[in-house]
Amino acid sequence: MRSVVRLLLLSTLVVMISACASNKQEEVLPEQTYYENAREAMDSGNFNEAEQNLDALETYYPFGRYAEQAQLDLIYARYQNLDLEGARAAADRFLRLNPQSDHADYALYMRGLASYNLDIGLAARYFPIDVAARNPGEQTQAFRDFSQLLNRYPDSAYASDARQRMIAIRNRMAELELHAARYYIKREAYLAANNRARYVVENYPSSPAVEEALIIMAETFQFLDLKKGARDSIAMLRENFPKSEAFNEEGEFVADRLKGENRSLMNAVTFGLMGDE
Repeated sequence: MRSVVRLLLLSTLVVMISACASNKQEEVLPEQTYYENAREAMDSGNFNEAEQNLDALETYYPFGRYAEQAQLDLIYARYQNLDLEGARAAADRFLRLNPQSDHADYALYMRGLASYNLDIGLAARYFPIDVAARNPGEQTQAFRDFSQLLNRYPDSAYASDARQRMIAIRNRMAELELHAARYYIKREAYLAANNRARYVVENYPSSPAVEEALIIMAETFQFLDLKKGARDSIAMLRENFPKSEAFNEEGEFVADRLKGENRSLMNAVTFGLMGDE
């Protein structure tokens, strides 16, 4: 009986000690302390600690003197902590709560930057990844964010970088279409390859991918026996890329992207489902 009583007393004591420790951990610090701790942590590169202090500041002082700046810092801390989805969510929250803020351009820029990098993630830091071969996914969202930034804040300090990233996104998406065209060429699906190449020329005319797209168009048109399309593609290639590797020293079109595949037209048009293999 005494053993049972001792056990109960010991259990009660442990619970009381744990409760006291828990209460001590949940002690609310002054608003300025949270903010200064967060700034100090960010300055030292400790973004985990910075995020914890900024989260606490938002929780306990949502309308305090540091509230708006803390929300901005939280976007940055999460981004640096490689929490890209969290950074984007924090940017969304800031724009929702502070639509007229002088720092709305920064929140838009960071939201776009998070989306811009979201498709690649940590793997790209350690493994060779062909970005152009990946589904663009969040790239279109990043493009919209950067476009919104330029439309609303054309004189923003972040406008120049946003504009360059929009160009990079366009080039990346054009290269993605080329990647698909090359795949179709390997599959000897030349009509599909032609369609992808034409999409590049029509939708991304200023991208570096246009030269190869025109070469693919010319060759696939030739294979499909569409003479006018082939002539027009070669003429456009000659006008815009007179020194293209597709021309020999005499200026003749001699590209060989199709590698002399010998298949029937029906086989190529139907992706190998009909005709000779």
